[in-house]
Amino acid sequence: MGFNVLEHELVPEHYLLSEEEAGEVLSRMNLSRDQLPKIRHSDACIKILENIYGPISEGRVIKVVRKSLTAEQFVAYRLVIRG
Repeated sequence: MGFNVLEHELVPEHYLLSEEEAGEVLSRMNLSRDQLPKIRHSDACIKILENIYGPISEGRVIKVVRKSLTAEQFVAYRLVIRG
């Protein structure tokens, strides 16, 4: 892949959570996977993460860390879906 979108200053940091980490996050937030916002498998960030972590299947959880002027950083989670 020629351009790494994760290196662009406007793209928040993305991390693939392990199944254990995802379980802990969902338990702490009292959520099911289906309640998380979604990110498509075809998203450019997922493609870059696959170069780092290997194949990413549907149902995996991605941690997104956004910079915020008021909160310094904001953490969100996304569920990888087909598409």
